[in-house]
Amino acid sequence: MSADTTQPISREAIFAQVRKILVELFEVDADDIRPDARLYEDLDIDSIDAVDMVVELKRFTGRRVNPEDFKSVRRIDDVVTAVERLMQR
Repeated sequence: MSADTTQPISREAIFAQVRKILVELFEVDADDIRPDARLYEDLDIDSIDAVDMVVELKRFTGRRVNPEDFKSVRRIDDVVTAVERLMQR
């Protein structure tokens, strides 16, 4: 089932969900998850982990996620922006 698009999800709510995914799936310390944190260098999220994160974001959004949309993602803020764009489709 698709997410309800009549009420836009705030950046804060998307950030909270991304944080939750990183803490639960990859045991990243929540305090380390900041908008400017780099996925690979700061949080030790590798490409396999990134795929798992995209799968979880698909569940969160209810939308089909195109991996190409996440190729340029480097920081947490980039993930939030990519999810925002996905929700606007």
